[in-house]
Amino acid sequence: MSDIDFYLDGLSQLPAVIERGEDSQQEFAVTMLQFLQLEHLYESAINIVTTYLNNLDGEFNVRFQRNPIHNIESRVKSAESIVGKLQKKGLPITPESARRNLLDLAGIRVTCYYISDIYELANMLTRRDDFVLIKQKDYIKHPKKSGYRSLHMIVNVPVHLSTMKVYAPVEIQIRTMAMDFWASLEHQLKYKTTAELTPEISEELRACADQIAETDMRMQRIFMEINDL
Repeated sequence: MSDIDFYLDGLSQLPAVIERGEDSQQEFAVTMLQFLQLEHLYESAINIVTTYLNNLDGEFNVRFQRNPIHNIESRVKSAESIVGKLQKKGLPITPESARRNLLDLAGIRVTCYYISDIYELANMLTRRDDFVLIKQKDYIKHPKKSGYRSLHMIVNVPVHLSTMKVYAPVEIQIRTMAMDFWASLEHQLKYKTTAELTPEISEELRACADQIAETDMRMQRIFMEINDL
């Protein structure tokens, strides 16, 4: 079985987004191959950013005898997820449409120890000459109504292919361990249970987020006091 046939078989459960008649099987195969190439492009972009973050973490360890990064997770949206999102937005179901209209195909979540680490890493990412900042939202200084806190960045990353250089946007979320703790539990309660969250429960979750944020600030102050000794 060829690579195209393998993926055609694996993607057979995708929604029927391409009307296939007797003469369109090859067109469908080419489209799927292009989606695979797109996936490779975004995986390469993630690898570039992750390698850079690991290098920064190692440099911090050498210079300051500590690591600012606790954990790094990444993901690339599946072809099925991409198709579903394009359908929902009423956009053409093509890899080019995905590249032009979707900025969250590749994502990296960085968990840090302290709030100051978040902004230091963000500054280093934007100072890199070949990274282009597209968008940034600071949900730490301006939390969401739910209580969610994190720093979101979308960075255009150059990927050097065999014949050309292509830029791919990567969404980077940087948060502390405490912020990640709350966000993970809130997501579990909100999307992984059958019951709807009442206004009272939502308010309780927001109050928990505020308490966790205060603990984050206290830990930051302790960290700074120790380093000033």
